[in-house]
Amino acid sequence: MVRLKDRYLLVNIVYTDLPPGQKGPVPDLLLYNQPTIGELRPQTILKGIRSQVNALFGDCGLGSVERSLQVKYLSTATSTFILRISRAHYRLVWAALTFMDRLPVKDGRPCIFRVVRVSGTIRKVEEEAIRRAKLLVLAAKDEMAGKASSDALNALFRGGKDSTRNLALVKDDHDDAEMDEGEISDG
Repeated sequence: MVRLKDRYLLVNIVYTDLPPGQKGPVPDLLLYNQPTIGELRPQTILKGIRSQVNALFGDCGLGSVERSLQVKYLSTATSTFILRISRAHYRLVWAALTFMDRLPVKDGRPCIFRVVRVSGTIRKVEEEAIRRAKLLVLAAKDEMAGKASSDALNALFRGGKDSTRNLALVKDDHDDAEMDEGEISDG
């Protein structure tokens, strides 16, 4: 029996536009990591990704991606979602996400789709999503307290393992057993 090998992509939506009048007591970090509007559904994300893959790689790219592309998790509160894609084609989806500049809804806001982690198991991606949510809360607290340099902020954007250990948030240093030689794993 042949086992299908997939990759799971953890994607954060970072908003690049700041609505007028939003500046105030809210930390800048939270302005860029706002909750997503309720109109965003897994089907609209898939439709946007498929149209971008078609624009970049044509019908051949779309055909190779379409069968295995699936949204496994979507959180509008944290603007995070997890995609499942076949191992052979995850780079096509990653490239399509890189070139997407708006939410795939009517009158979608400008944003960046940031692939944070690629893994062979959904468990590792879920752990990374939880770790990043904790770091975001800690970084926002530090910014509200007026600390200029934040270990949590560095860990959030640079994937700094040292600063995560300082915050007593332990990240598993073992790579996934299924990662191919030469593949990149953010985080």
